[in-house]
Amino acid sequence: MRRPVPVLVALAAAAALAGCGGSAAAGTGGGTGHRRSASHERRRIRAGAVAHPTVLRYRRLYGLPAPLRDPAYASQGRGRFVLIGGLSASDTSTSEVYAGDTRHVAQVATLGIAQHDAQAALLGGKVYVFGGGSFSELDHIFSFDPVSRVLATVGSLPVAQSDVAVSSIGNTAYVVGGYDGVNWRNTILAYRPGETAPKTVGTLPVGLRYAAVAAIGGRVLIAGGSTPTAASRAIFSFDPSSGRVTRVGTLPQPVTHGELAPLGQFAYLVGGRGNGTSSQTARIFAIAPRTGKVTAAGRLPVGLSDAALVPEGRSLLLIGGLEPSGTVSDSVAELGPAA
Repeated sequence: MRRPVPVLVALAAAAALAGCGGSAAAGTGGGTGHRRSASHERRRIRAGAVAHPTVLRYRRLYGLPAPLRDPAYASQGRGRFVLIGGLSASDTSTSEVYAGDTRHVAQVATLGIAQHDAQAALLGGKVYVFGGGSFSELDHIFSFDPVSRVLATVGSLPVAQSDVAVSSIGNTAYVVGGYDGVNWRNTILAYRPGETAPKTVGTLPVGLRYAAVAAIGGRVLIAGGSTPTAASRAIFSFDPSSGRVTRVGTLPQPVTHGELAPLGQFAYLVGGRGNGTSSQTARIFAIAPRTGKVTAAGRLPVGLSDAALVPEGRSLLLIGGLEPSGTVSDSVAELGPAA
């Protein structure tokens, strides 16, 4: 958590990728066509089936009712998203709950207490929010029903903490790292609806705050974040079936306060910053989840950290965030394949 400011929580998201490949039939014309061997054709098909990340292009769609950064957010699918809490342009926590899509956004509820630096996941049709900060770190877990618009406290974290990262696989949310007011947390917690408290299911090799996470290929990919000493370049993979955390790659530069979202066979890391509070990056990277290979995949118009990033078909929605100048963005933009 940054410093005592009125509370917040939020959610939201935008980007894309396309596969590349195919095969061709052997020539057959008038006895002059060249017949390729079956083994040659199999090799060619295998090579053509390799997917390549798509370079993403930025396109602004519309503006939020007010500038916003650090919301807790969740995707509802089909371009719909929820944003909960966050920080305003005046660096104060907010209590608004927004629901939006690719065309508009509207406030649909209000938190009982403003908060920020929480994160969220969609489980069983409800959005679950974990921790966060107000004048101090929070330990609550609460749910928001987008249909009934009811907010309800449903449980608590083992310790009060902000700056967590959250992703989900099936009906389980994984809460990665965080900050308890003194310590950078190195735990991975698992939570399922109906439980009153999550369980520790994994341990990071170092405490992390503001990591970027995404569920892809049945695992949780963890990119960058803030360690107790500096922004991280590490890419980790967490396997829920074994509880193991494995380092699979290294980012080209240290990144914290960035956002990660899956598209096709890759996870896209969008924006973030280094150690300095005004060191926001405009770079977009595609990460192969199994190998950890990192590929440049586009640029934003301006460096941006602390945004929301939501998958939308073959694109991503990028919402709000903080620019190097200190300006808090009000943009809802699409990151999609270049024409």
